Amino acid sequence: MDPLERYAPLVDDETAFRDACERPLPYVVRVNTIKSSVERATRALDDEGIAYERADWHPGLLRLAEGSIGATWPYFHGWLHGQEEVSAFPAAVLDPQPGERVWDACAAPGSKTTQMAALMEDRGVLVGNDNNLGRLSALRSNAERLGVTNLAVTNQDARNFSLKPFGSEAVERGEVESADSPAFAAFDRALVDAPCSCEGTIRKNPDAFDDWSLGHVESIAGIQKGILRRAVQATRPGGVVVYSTCTFAPEENEAVLDHVLDAEDCHLAEFDTDLDTVPGVTEWEDDEYDPQVTKAHRVYPHLNDTGGFFCAKLVVGDGDSEADESAAETEVAA
Repeated sequence: MDPLERYAPLVDDETAFRDACERPLPYVVRVNTIKSSVERATRALDDEGIAYERADWHPGLLRLAEGSIGATWPYFHGWLHGQEEVSAFPAAVLDPQPGERVWDACAAPGSKTTQMAALMEDRGVLVGNDNNLGRLSALRSNAERLGVTNLAVTNQDARNFSLKPFGSEAVERGEVESADSPAFAAFDRALVDAPCSCEGTIRKNPDAFDDWSLGHVESIAGIQKGILRRAVQATRPGGVVVYSTCTFAPEENEAVLDHVLDAEDCHLAEFDTDLDTVPGVTEWEDDEYDPQVTKAHRVYPHLNDTGGFFCAKLVVGDGDSEADESAAETEVAA
């Protein structure tokens, strides 16, 4: 089966979609505002004679005219970090604030984690978790180069992530009697950039389809459901959970949301973006999904000259959507 042909019914222009998937991916860097400003970083690139243009939807993303900048001093000193453009989408949607408690459930190698640290102004507590111990070395290395100090690194299966190590502070404040209390939720916001079939990375990884199978898509969806459910459980009422993947498969996107909306106390929230996107789909093959999934955003490679992506914003608690979403935007004091 040709995976791209499978998704032809979902795109507005199959030819443009296929052509974009066959082109090399543009090289993009993110300005690390923990160590630099966009103005200082762009002046440094000007001094190095490196041509760039700013992404229309995100002022801190710079599209380079050619090649990697790993050997340049702005990169070495942590002013810049190579990050695929659409990869910066979910952290921007989550919008973590200084002083908050934030969980990155699948953090390694750390591009989104360090982006969130910068949005938090390196304040508060950012827990970067990954179940792959080997990949955590890359997370630590990137965090060190980029000057992140508010990061705690954990090595757990996110589906069974333990809140106990983070419970003592809540107990001291009198919010709960015990860190084992079912009422205890450690985090104000959580990001689940889930492991997936990686179909949307075909421009960067031409061999992404070599081992593709529908069986793999269906099996990994079960893992995604478990991680997203745990993220909702671990986030306080009114808190925000962002779910994202780099795949086109509805089984890994809308179907996962549909499952968690039914199983947990949460709802999907609308959000705006200057990226060109299309809404989530409510029907796929023989399945129908909760109408809320249209609030999710699908990003196809031909729409913005990026990789493929999916992003959704959930708010914990479904009794009063407006009140919950308002609470989700309230900053937590440092």
